[in-house]
Amino acid sequence: MKKILVTVAALLTAVSLSACTTTQEGAGVGAVTGGLIGAATTGSVAGAAIGAGVGAVAGAVVGRVADRDGYCYYRPDRHHHRRWVERCPDGY
Repeated sequence: MKKILVTVAALLTAVSLSACTTTQEGAGVGAVTGGLIGAATTGSVAGAAIGAGVGAVAGAVVGRVADRDGYCYYRPDRHHHRRWVERCPDGY
């Protein structure tokens, strides 16, 4: 078990250091984590592949949002159906 944890830590470190943007870092870390969770829960290669795909997409989304520091995301009201992004007011 200790060897597995060391390997996972090394993979996560390598992925995060090799990425150029926050979006790529999030996708890489999400793919590794999702693959490990998928493999652990299903015990199959297909489960690991599905977990890696879902993790990569989720990590990329989180990385993309985290990359926009200083911007606020506004939800639509009943008249607008698209969300919009603007600079955050002072104090946020």
